[in-house]
Amino acid sequence: MTVSNREEKFKTGLAEAKNALQIEADAVLKLKKELDGSFRKAMELIIDSQGRVVFSGVGKTGLVAKKLAATFSSTGTSAFFVHAGEALHGDLGMIRAGDVVIAVSNSGETEEVLSLLPSLRRIGVTLIALTGDSSSTLAEHADLVLLADVITEACPHNLAPTASTTAALALGDALAIALSSYYGFTPEDFALYHPGGSLGRKLLTKVKDVIKIREQNPVVKIETTVREALFRMTESRMGSTSIVDQDGKLRGIITDGDIRRLLEKSADFIDRPVKDYMTVDPISISPDKLAAEALQIMESKEINDLPVVEAGKPVAMLNFQDLLRAKVF
Repeated sequence: MTVSNREEKFKTGLAEAKNALQIEADAVLKLKKELDGSFRKAMELIIDSQGRVVFSGVGKTGLVAKKLAATFSSTGTSAFFVHAGEALHGDLGMIRAGDVVIAVSNSGETEEVLSLLPSLRRIGVTLIALTGDSSSTLAEHADLVLLADVITEACPHNLAPTASTTAALALGDALAIALSSYYGFTPEDFALYHPGGSLGRKLLTKVKDVIKIREQNPVVKIETTVREALFRMTESRMGSTSIVDQDGKLRGIITDGDIRRLLEKSADFIDRPVKDYMTVDPISISPDKLAAEALQIMESKEINDLPVVEAGKPVAMLNFQDLLRAKVF
């Protein structure tokens, strides 16, 4: 292959890629325009059901069904996936009366899916067909049809499932989000089901969890000298110290940065009371606040340390690096 031929093939491939994206985008937009009462009816069937939501399919649409089951579950609608082929060999036992089964098949003629129909009827489920053909066998035997038909596949030969799987996936996602909205699913609910993810950490990790990393609480009295405050910072390996009154209530804070800036002018202050140089009534946070809130404060104020206060008294010093170690970002 010559260099020019190779370059021409790359250009052709890029053109096909753009065309594929356009076809799939058009397929999704077509769904938006054609969304009708059957979509609301699907919501009602699921909301009013006393059972679970079960997705089933094989092949590429089986993968779509499996993904949709995961999306439903993570957005507030309990669901699981049963492979249609495995269902024919015992996994139908996972399905019970009252469940809503969403069978995914673009053609609506998938043999394994159709073979489930008699058993599903005997079990007593509600059957929703997510298909690209409203006149298919699956559609005819379903209680409700969610139509995800496409004009053409993105494949240049109109063979490989591409636009059709995208359409089915998008329509299923839309149903999951509509149900999530109906149930009033919150970010906190999402975090509950995703404790290991970044959002889970943001919404579940509290300041009191993060301060355990370092467990430092540098504090000096208001009459303490700047020198002693600096020693306290050094001992605690923190970049600041809280300054309290005789009752132990937070009155100020001084940082190593403050001291360095003072040293640029003179060293005469080092044995003077820290109260003369502290930042009065500094911003603070309670241990029960979300760590993400502390991160937002520290980023917006451009500070590295934040006093953690309970009943007006400092109980810890939160360091920015500890938030990063806790992966609260």
